Amino acid sequence: MNLANPCFLSIILPTYNERENLKVIIPRIEETFKDTAHEIVVVDDNSSDGTIACVEEMAGRYGNIKLLKRPRKAGIGSALRDGYNYTSGDILLSSDADLSFSVDDMLRLVRSIKSGADLVLGCRHDMNGSYYEIKNTRTAIKGLISKLGNIVLRLLTGTDIHDFSANFRAMKKSAWEALDVRENTNIMLFETIIKAKFMKMKIEQLPVAFKDRIYGKSKLRLSVEIPKYTFKMFYYIIRYRF
Repeated sequence: MNLANPCFLSIILPTYNERENLKVIIPRIEETFKDTAHEIVVVDDNSSDGTIACVEEMAGRYGNIKLLKRPRKAGIGSALRDGYNYTSGDILLSSDADLSFSVDDMLRLVRSIKSGADLVLGCRHDMNGSYYEIKNTRTAIKGLISKLGNIVLRLLTGTDIHDFSANFRAMKKSAWEALDVRENTNIMLFETIIKAKFMKMKIEQLPVAFKDRIYGKSKLRLSVEIPKYTFKMFYYIIRYRF
């Protein structure tokens, strides 16, 4: 699909030890958006598996890849914020780099922004069910926890949002600049939505496929993140809803 127009697209990929996944996802992105003026911004938190060398090699190959090297892991929210602020595009699209989301679905996110949305959320769940690929008991439990958690958040916030926590979304650069997002952890994904709702931005939701990573290990530790997420969640609900 030809999406070429004066708008310029920036795709942000936060990474920590994602070398093998980047070898797959970056060529897919380049092929999918070959007719679109775009850049890829990789935000790396001091990977030890050769991720940086991999990105530098592909930057030389493609010519439109920017690498933002950070000295240590400082949270997905911090990585995304730094990545968004490092972009040149009018449209910002962020995704996990672990192949959990489909590059083809990135096209759908961009289309929705071009059609007038300020923020487009890729949703792993909606009123029709879940789009998790269930391969084993672990992924089934993971999908169930995610679905139930998002149901609770939808009820508490009084919104129609079906997936608050997926890092697969697109937004206008102007919307990002207006939001003043500050969180460093994954609560930043929730913060972005709550503030966009509060500012009455146009938010759209698209059902997207989600599967478990093939290479590497998940960086999310639920036993650590859930307590922090819960506290911050109530802070934003009280501040921006009531």
